[in-house]
Amino acid sequence: MPRRKAGTVLPLEYDILEAGLDLQSRNEPIYGFSLARALRESDSSKGLTAHGTLYKALGRMAEAGLLEAVWEDPAAAEAESRPRRRLYRVTGQGAEAQRSARVAAQPAAPIRRVGLGPALS
Repeated sequence: MPRRKAGTVLPLEYDILEAGLDLQSRNEPIYGFSLARALRESDSSKGLTAHGTLYKALGRMAEAGLLEAVWEDPAAAEAESRPRRRLYRVTGQGAEAQRSARVAAQPAAPIRRVGLGPALS
């Protein structure tokens, strides 16, 4: 399989970065289920993303440096009687990749045609 050019993101990765930056700006924790919920509720979402697809993308993005991933403190999970979460943070590189993808996706400005005006009599 051909490698992608550094800094390019797939549509799902763009959506993950956008949702992650939104959660991050509100100081909300970013973990798989919170991202799945944010993606489902977003206007740009193309429908439900399978959790397996989401977690593979998160791993790939962490490996590429777009996200930073750490396991949460076991005591926090135990206090809420749930499994530990893998917590994510969008890195500077991830934010830049998201900005670049957004700019690249914007339609170009319409071209004004410069031509001859109406014939003068």
